[in-house]
Amino acid sequence: MVSTEAVAAAMGAGQYAQPLEDACIQFGIVTALQKAHFLAQVAHESDGFATATEYASGRAYEGRADLGNVQPGDGVRFKGRGLIQLTGRENYAAFSNDMGRGSYFVHEPSAVAMLPWAAVAAGWFWKRKNLNPLADRDDIVGITRRINGGTNGLDDRKQRLAQAKKLFGLA
Repeated sequence: MVSTEAVAAAMGAGQYAQPLEDACIQFGIVTALQKAHFLAQVAHESDGFATATEYASGRAYEGRADLGNVQPGDGVRFKGRGLIQLTGRENYAAFSNDMGRGSYFVHEPSAVAMLPWAAVAAGWFWKRKNLNPLADRDDIVGITRRINGGTNGLDDRKQRLAQAKKLFGLA
C-alpha cells in the first residue's frame, strides 16, 4: 500500500506530509479509506495545506459558551488552528490535557498552528469526534457535519476525497 506521507505529499501537504502520517499512526487512522477521508478533510480545512490558522479573526466565536469561550477575548484567542481548525477554549484545554501538556495550549494557543501540533491536533480531533466509523461507511456528509457543524465546502471536500481515494488506489 502507498504511504500516507506519499499521498499527503501528492495532495500538496508539503511540510505536513510526514507529521500527518505520524498523526494517523498515533490516533488509529489505519485503513486506506479512513486515511483518504482524513486527508480530504484536512486538505479542505487548511485551504489546501496553505494555512493552519483560520483566516477569520475569530470574533464570531466571542461569547460562544458551547465552545467554552466564556472570557472576553476568547473568540479571537481560540479561533481555528491546526489542520482541522481546533476552535474554542474548551477544545484547546482538552487537547492540551490529552497531550499531557497541562494548560500549555490554553496559554499558547498559536502553538496549535505549528508543527508537529497542527497535524497532531487534526488527528486528536478526528479520534475525539469518532470519525473512523463514518469513514468506514464512506460517509463524507456525516464526517463533514461533525467537523464543520454543517456541510460547508462539501463539493470541495468530495473532490479532495476523490483525489485521495485515487492516490490510495481505492478508485
